[in-house]
Amino acid sequence: MSTILKIEKLSHRYSSSWAIRDINLEINQTGVVGLLGSNGAGKSTTMNILCGVLNQTEGSVHINGVDTRQNPLEARKDIGFLPQNPPLYTDLTVDEFLGYSAELRMIPKQRIKAAVNEAKERCGIAHFSTRLIRNLSGGYRQRVGIAQAIIHKPQLVVMDEPTNGLDPNQLIEVRKLIREIATEHTVLLSSHILSEIHLLCREVVMIEGGRIIFSDTMDAFNNYVQPQSVLTRMETPPNAEELKKVAGVTRVEFLSDKQVRIYFEGDEEITERLIAASIRNDWRLREINLDKSLLDDIFKQLSTQSHS
Repeated sequence: MSTILKIEKLSHRYSSSWAIRDINLEINQTGVVGLLGSNGAGKSTTMNILCGVLNQTEGSVHINGVDTRQNPLEARKDIGFLPQNPPLYTDLTVDEFLGYSAELRMIPKQRIKAAVNEAKERCGIAHFSTRLIRNLSGGYRQRVGIAQAIIHKPQLVVMDEPTNGLDPNQLIEVRKLIREIATEHTVLLSSHILSEIHLLCREVVMIEGGRIIFSDTMDAFNNYVQPQSVLTRMETPPNAEELKKVAGVTRVEFLSDKQVRIYFEGDEEITERLIAASIRNDWRLREINLDKSLLDDIFKQLSTQSHS
């Protein structure tokens, strides 16, 4: 089995402080690998280096055996990148932008139209071909961003906080798209939201303070995340008894008229079930995130173990 991504002793320093230190990671198969960490942990720095946006201070990155520093153009042929803020030209139509993206990826001119059409179909945006990007919703702009990342059929697709800022409906659709892409590509997905990683990933790598403090399967990681709770904000929340009817919910705590902490057990589909129930019953769910205090506890526990 060939190694799709190999990172060895990767370190990067801004001025006098190290953003990341001695990052080691190897990925050998398709699927979604989560890069989890709090804001400022070093996730974006790591992704920017392996995508060629930054030159590392120390260490190496290989994509399909190609060193990204020694042969950057060759390595980038197998990388697709969706930054946290998608690089969209909003005055272009979807077709114009994806055609431009295909040219940047050095797709032969005679194949550009087919590549654009295939990327649009995969991302569900073919019906917006002539629409200006500025007139698309946030969810569809994100789909255009994903389309530019896969248009050249790279083996590795890197996504930095791909669901950030999406409403619950858009969230479900973009998650579904990421899962579909991961059947043919290796997806490295960063997030500071544990529930997002929990829903999408088969493996998880946790970075804190610029260092890897955990790297294993999601099943192994789940040992650290019980019991679980999510913080939600709804415009018209139901009473506690109604919320308890959602499969997996064990306890409900109202923090204010609109903010509710919901405890649940062992069900990775809980956020999607809550979103679906909200849509069905018009609870107008605006936010849903894993309880930050729980995430902090997990970081603390894993950090302590990694230094012991």
